[in-house]
Amino acid sequence: MHGLSRLGTVRSVSATATGASSSPPSSPRLRHGRNKNTGFGGGRWGKQQNLVERLVLVVISVVFKRKGVLLLAPLLYISGMLLYMGSLGFDVVDLKSVVVVHKRTPPPGSLYTSPQLFQKLWPFMEANATHNALMMAWNSKVHQGWKPCANDSISKAELPKSNGFLIIEANGGLNQQRLSICDAVAVAGLLNATLVIPIFHLNSVWRDSSKFGDIFDEDFFIHALRNNVNVVKELPGDILERFDNNISSIVNLRVKAWSSPTYYLQKVLPKLVQMRAVRIAPFSNRLAHGVPSYIQGLRCFVNFETMRFSEPVRTLAEKMVERMVKNSSQTGGKYVSVHLRFETDMVAFSCCEYDGGEEERREMDIARERSWRGKFRKRGRIIRPGANRVDGKCPLTPLEVGMMLRGMGFDNTTSVYVAAGKIYKAEKYMAPLRHMFPRLETKDTLATPEELVAFKGHSSRLAALDYMVCLHSEVFVTTQGGNFPHFLMGHRRYLYGGHAKTIKPDKRKLALLFDSPDIRWDEFKRQMQDMLRHSDVKGSELRKPSASLYTFPMPDCMCKQTESSK
Repeated sequence: MHGLSRLGTVRSVSATATGASSSPPSSPRLRHGRNKNTGFGGGRWGKQQNLVERLVLVVISVVFKRKGVLLLAPLLYISGMLLYMGSLGFDVVDLKSVVVVHKRTPPPGSLYTSPQLFQKLWPFMEANATHNALMMAWNSKVHQGWKPCANDSISKAELPKSNGFLIIEANGGLNQQRLSICDAVAVAGLLNATLVIPIFHLNSVWRDSSKFGDIFDEDFFIHALRNNVNVVKELPGDILERFDNNISSIVNLRVKAWSSPTYYLQKVLPKLVQMRAVRIAPFSNRLAHGVPSYIQGLRCFVNFETMRFSEPVRTLAEKMVERMVKNSSQTGGKYVSVHLRFETDMVAFSCCEYDGGEEERREMDIARERSWRGKFRKRGRIIRPGANRVDGKCPLTPLEVGMMLRGMGFDNTTSVYVAAGKIYKAEKYMAPLRHMFPRLETKDTLATPEELVAFKGHSSRLAALDYMVCLHSEVFVTTQGGNFPHFLMGHRRYLYGGHAKTIKPDKRKLALLFDSPDIRWDEFKRQMQDMLRHSDVKGSELRKPSASLYTFPMPDCMCKQTESSK
């Protein structure tokens, strides 16, 4: 006999193929080459190109005659790419089997020329500070008036007898762990299991040994969930004795990413009932986005109502928010927060090039090898820094963030909080941002060294401080994606009537604009203000079937307000 799920039998729900990626995400900048000696040029390649052109013409004629466009679309795409590649000149350098591709004539947007553009536009930035966009960044007419209702779908009935204990391992950084915790509670509710407080895996990139209680309020978490899921701090002694007092001896179920509720009921529940305890490690992205509404309701409740930070984190974060508000007296206590992803590891992982020349390339090679041993040196790897930039994949520099904000109308009276790790060559790259925004703060300037002692060396606790200061800003700016801004945008929507109040720039467009030496200030400013308006409109998006409710809480976690309630 299988144990009974408290949430009942569930129809099969297919796992989605997309979602929040782990930190850092797998790189889209790298491609496998078919031959390590592949090159591009004239002569023999020109004949091959003519042959390919003829082949493509034949294929197209056949396709349209037989109306099989959809069937042969992939072939057409590949053929088109071959023609495109053949029509451009390349210099291909093979560095010990790692191929670095540089175009002879760089296309627009492929080079980092922002410092030169800044020198040209800076006098106009200084002279044009007539009003501060912070006071009217968001159009109230765009806001649709949503209110939180995560509590409404939660059952108040007494919990039935547990089917066993669920142990999960949360890996990654702060918000990857948060994702795992929320999904673990949802799975425990589905299986009518007792959840053991999640174990945090020591990640090679984040290097943080913090436990659940160091970051989140453990007692509050257990109490808040008391009517929904049983949660215990550790596995009971009698259960642990069955496994020689070693959690590692408990069977570890290898659950596929984005598994459906049906999978858990059919595959995991029988094991849980039989063994009385099961492990799922790792547990990152192990539950599909598209699940029945009662599971979504539990996810909402956990993320937005139970994941309170620990008392030390809350106390310092509240002080930091108060100090930012006080420093922003000229703008009515309002400030801008920026999630700046220009740490050494992020720059290295992006495979983008800036203005550091050979020294920068050497430092990035060392950083890549230190954090991802051998990943970037595999035979056939092709690195295209210019293509990455054109495609909007390069982290924005502090200078570029500053230029964007000044173009949008945020003047030098704006208080700016920068949430970041250790910035690559901070003295060099942060200087122009401080020049544009003298009232710039970070956690190291906003908190005293004594206040930060307990947080140093713990990246997730430091990220929690950044999270709270960003959560309460009037404007939040995301520059590179990842779990931090995705969770923060969802939380801000939940708090601010359904609007994220977030600037999410079009980085492909920015790459072109920053590499436009002849652009006039008026045109640059117009483009930036259009980008701000676009972010305003997109701030109240509803969740699509393939998207995460942690980023888009409407309509799963929020309800539309009536005119009378507004």
